[in-house]
Amino acid sequence: MPDVLPDADWRGRKDLDRLCEVLGAQEGEARFVGGAVRDGLLGLPVKDVDIATLHRPENVVERIKAAGFKAVPTGIAHGTVTAVLNGWPVEITTLRRDVSTDGRRATVAFGTDWVEDAARRDFTMNALFADPQTGTLFDYFDGRADLAARRVRFIGDPLARIAEDHLRILRYFRFTARFGALDRSSPDYAACVQSATSLMALSRERIADELLRLLGLPDPCEVIAAMVEDDVLKPVLPEVNDLGVAVLATLIRAEHQQGIAPDALRRLAALLPLDSGLAEQIGARLRLSNKARQRLRKAITLVDATSPEALTYRIGPESAVDQLLLGRAFSPMLAPKIATWPVPKFPLSGGDLIAMGLVAGPEVAKTLQALEQSWVEAGFPPEGQARAMAAQMIKGWLK
Repeated sequence: MPDVLPDADWRGRKDLDRLCEVLGAQEGEARFVGGAVRDGLLGLPVKDVDIATLHRPENVVERIKAAGFKAVPTGIAHGTVTAVLNGWPVEITTLRRDVSTDGRRATVAFGTDWVEDAARRDFTMNALFADPQTGTLFDYFDGRADLAARRVRFIGDPLARIAEDHLRILRYFRFTARFGALDRSSPDYAACVQSATSLMALSRERIADELLRLLGLPDPCEVIAAMVEDDVLKPVLPEVNDLGVAVLATLIRAEHQQGIAPDALRRLAALLPLDSGLAEQIGARLRLSNKARQRLRKAITLVDATSPEALTYRIGPESAVDQLLLGRAFSPMLAPKIATWPVPKFPLSGGDLIAMGLVAGPEVAKTLQALEQSWVEAGFPPEGQARAMAAQMIKGWLK
């Protein structure tokens, strides 16, 4: 693991040096922290840049504005201000210490002690600071060694850190799936298992966000399997069992083989039994959007269709791809084709049927529905052929 933060493209982003300068980086008053440092050390792309500073948030706002940048008080009560540089955000947070915690939120006080600020963070790999100018690293809890060993380790006593914020249980598994090697014998893992029931105290929105972020990683299957086997997921998703994990593993292989990007909602569907009513219950429990609930329900509801195209016409390309990759309809090999298939529009309306001689009334809707079904089964023929089918059907009705 390097002794200094390697140079990388993200460090040369326009105006980042200027922002660090106005925050007093040259005097040691501002440092890069968290994910940018961690991912920078691993040579991974850095998307979000966070800066920790000695300055209080009100002063941070003044400095940002004085430099000509936009300042957004995204979490000013907790010391966080966002500077917008050429359209991309940089989060700046005043050094803090926890005054009190209740497992869901913390009351903080601002401080000037870098070690104290690092000590309140969750994992050693997330408590690394770096000087913006020289790249010099500040590692107070052996985060670099843990990063090199692919070890996700809580700072201090794992049980105490989880008691401060129960969401750290799910974060532990997400970071393990992304950066670490699963070690079910570690005290950190044991603490997560022991504290799993505390997840019930969290808002369902926070649980859903963290769970979907975990499921969206390239291959979280080993971690999810451990969570199911050791009942970590049971307090929030008791419906998930070993069969769901096996379906998830098959789905991940299919996604990889067909060159389709991971999708967290599709993977959540893989974990669930085939029960559309259950999908609605879980969607409501996790406070998912109506659109997400509908997609979840479609993914775990078997549909009778004569072809992949007919399935796509009925439930839409996204949901059809879900069903194909989940092995619930036709072949996963058809997923790339269906993902880009232009869904045709039924070329006729009730008015067209009336113009052909059908009397306005309930029979119009009935005939239109039957005609559309025939049109789908015939392979979506062009308008002229669809009209011929309609004329023949109406002729039968009028006899």
